[in-house]
Amino acid sequence: MILRKWNDLPDNMKKESVRKYYDLLHKKRFSLFIKRLFDIMFGIITLIILSPVFLVICIAIKMDSEGSVLFRQVRVTQYGKTFKIFKFRTMVVNAENLGAQVTMSNDSRVTKVGRFLRRTRLDEIPQNINIIKGDMSFVGTRPEVVKYVEKYTDEMMATLLLPAGVTSETSIEYKDEEERLAKAPDVDKTYIEVVLPEKMRYNLRGILEFSILGDIKTMVRTVKAVVRKGKCTDVALDEDREVEVVIEKEFITM
Repeated sequence: MILRKWNDLPDNMKKESVRKYYDLLHKKRFSLFIKRLFDIMFGIITLIILSPVFLVICIAIKMDSEGSVLFRQVRVTQYGKTFKIFKFRTMVVNAENLGAQVTMSNDSRVTKVGRFLRRTRLDEIPQNINIIKGDMSFVGTRPEVVKYVEKYTDEMMATLLLPAGVTSETSIEYKDEEERLAKAPDVDKTYIEVVLPEKMRYNLRGILEFSILGDIKTMVRTVKAVVRKGKCTDVALDEDREVEVVIEKEFITM
């Protein structure tokens, strides 16, 4: 993960508000190099270890519904470069044309297998391919679609100094996004004007506090958070006292 020279950055990133983040990362170039090596090695190892799970999920998706096994969508990563993110398909084909972009736990567009994959985040296993290719990192700002990146402020552009990530402290700490968006009369407007700025404060702080040890801790915290969420969701659904509202990231942001 080589940091470009300042003059080689895209013009829309060469802003004074980005400079302080750049200068800090420039001093940590060796750590960024180690981060990239870690991503490649751990990405390959993870794919090998999870290959049996990968195969089982592929078979389950094909048996459960028609359509491709993988879902791909254009996202934005380091320096504003676009790439196609890999995910396991969790909804029926053409789901975006069959209803709203907001889905609930009982949404008929989410397949049976997809419901399980979303809850456990197993739908993100294919992103190891993006990591190995260099489009993503294990830890970093979640990749947005182009239309939201176009709404970034000058300072928010600093998050594009590093590759997009599978997880981050923002993903763990920002817990009320789904609830806030579910109640919003205009999801896009609320996301752009309220949710995105709040999430970016976490992401920008993450750049200032970047360290390899910090990344490892975030990965461990993510696993614990997924396990806790899975247990809590199971209990809530069994007792019929909670409706989980999620924004379909395959059509909106992630």
